[in-house]
Amino acid sequence: MSDIVGGLVFLSGIGFLMGFGLAFAAKKFAVSVNPVEEEIIKLLPGANCGACGYAGCAGYAEALIAGLVEAGKCPVADPETNKKISAALGKELTQNARRTAIIFCGGGSKCRDKYEYDGIEDCAVSDGIFGGPKSCEYGCVGLGNCARICPFGAIDYVKGEVPVIAEAKCTSCGLCVAACPKKIIHLVECKYRYHIQCSSTDKGARVRQICPPGCIGCGICVKLCPQNDIILSNNLARMKYDACDNCGVCEVKCPTKTIVRAKQIQNADNF
Repeated sequence: MSDIVGGLVFLSGIGFLMGFGLAFAAKKFAVSVNPVEEEIIKLLPGANCGACGYAGCAGYAEALIAGLVEAGKCPVADPETNKKISAALGKELTQNARRTAIIFCGGGSKCRDKYEYDGIEDCAVSDGIFGGPKSCEYGCVGLGNCARICPFGAIDYVKGEVPVIAEAKCTSCGLCVAACPKKIIHLVECKYRYHIQCSSTDKGARVRQICPPGCIGCGICVKLCPQNDIILSNNLARMKYDACDNCGVCEVKCPTKTIVRAKQIQNADNF
């Protein structure tokens, strides 16, 4: 009996010493956390999407404290949250114009196929096989990489068609821009409502043959734009997004209907 009691006392003593040692180590080697950083982490939405360019909300908060980035770079946080974060940092928030992702292609099923693709449903993989199944080597492959990578559900996708971006949900994080192997997705300020949905630099005769809604480089929009905000370069009309006042003349006069007006949304700024 005495052996059992002695064993229990011994084990209890070992447990006490180990607990004391762990408590001492935790206190000795504890890493102090900046209270401002803790406050910012609580304010952030906790999506940990990485769209700000850092490894989650904690990484973004550390960058803010270190002065490596300005407040307002979190695409998920609303304006009020960004103001609170700026206040916690003792700074004034610089308001940036709201942007959205635009896919500069209107082809989809309207663009002629050069072969039938029956492989992995991945734009980059398909693009690696003779530039993808579409006859237009510049256009959307139509396999939805951008839709799958969007963490906010802002992109609707139907196989073979050009994905549709819901501007109201788009946070301009840029993940879709990086995911597109054709590099035809760009971030544009929401105040600009008209877009030339084509990225082909082929000559007009070639475009007419393979993609009816493509730009043929006729230059009518360039000549008629009252703000001189459209240029023609390498057979393709391009919007400068510099002085456009959304008059809509370019859309009305475009013979191939390549220029389209973005649908109006609620809760968007500057348009």
